[in-house]
Amino acid sequence: MPADDDEVLTATRFRAMGTDVEVLVLGPVGGPVDGGADDLGERAAVAIERLESKWSRFRPTSELCRLNEAGGSPVIVSQETLSVIERAVDAWKSTGGRYDPTILRALEAAGYTENFDDLAKQQGDPGQMDSRAAARPATGCAGISVDRLIGAVILPPGVALDLGGIGKGFAADLVATELLAAGARGVLVNMGGDLRALGEPPAPGAWVVEIDDPLGTGRTGMVTLGTGAIATSTRLRRAWEQDGRPQHHLIDPRTGEPAHSGLASVTVISGEAWRAEVLAKAAFVAGAQDGAALVEESGGTGLFVTDDGEVLELAGLDGFRP
Repeated sequence: MPADDDEVLTATRFRAMGTDVEVLVLGPVGGPVDGGADDLGERAAVAIERLESKWSRFRPTSELCRLNEAGGSPVIVSQETLSVIERAVDAWKSTGGRYDPTILRALEAAGYTENFDDLAKQQGDPGQMDSRAAARPATGCAGISVDRLIGAVILPPGVALDLGGIGKGFAADLVATELLAAGARGVLVNMGGDLRALGEPPAPGAWVVEIDDPLGTGRTGMVTLGTGAIATSTRLRRAWEQDGRPQHHLIDPRTGEPAHSGLASVTVISGEAWRAEVLAKAAFVAGAQDGAALVEESGGTGLFVTDDGEVLELAGLDGFRP
């Protein structure tokens, strides 16, 4: 999008956290940032790699893997990991369990046992996967303990976390904040559809974002963001087959199976990307009616696309239309 003559807008694109990342940085020409906005894009890439090294379930040395394997013992983790787990537990409570980070074993039972990029390389597409263990309902977060005094987390025996979605959203929040503190005038961080806008938007006053339209309805349209966040959850991405049955990564915690709620995708606009992400997942699991109530009661808005292509706009979305 165009910038005024006294502004420079740079874009940095890379692959991280199993998704395509784009970081847009707005800053004055010759401004106070050492090395310019291009350096801030590189700084974002370094920061996201640091967070992925802590939160990935596919890196055996990550803090998350150490925690999942601790068998009920306390694990000292970084402040970022404490913060994302606190948010995940709070989201489980506030959504009535519709968002649940303890679905890891259910994801594995459905066949999602490797980084999705690696699965695609090995099989051409995610393809046919062998039978796994039977799905079980998620355990829930009731027994998880976070001790900020010593910087430790305790998971009850048998409980394992997946921080994939909320991790991408929280990474967008953290990186946007870091770049603004480093001298950017405005930032838009896009973590594969989890977007966080912070600081000043470009002229004429907003970032213009196209809402994901996985069914190709042509009716989802655009929204504008000054500061805030948007996230989309859809069953049509990260999808595969196991024993001839279609699977996807949006697990219903109540059953341990991929959710089938009559929705193809849910888009949520909220103040922070981690919150938009968990609300989108929770609303997808809940279905159109209960999901809309959940988003609106949380102060957000958004748009649902049903399996048959109907587009449902929530109250308040008009205020974000161009």
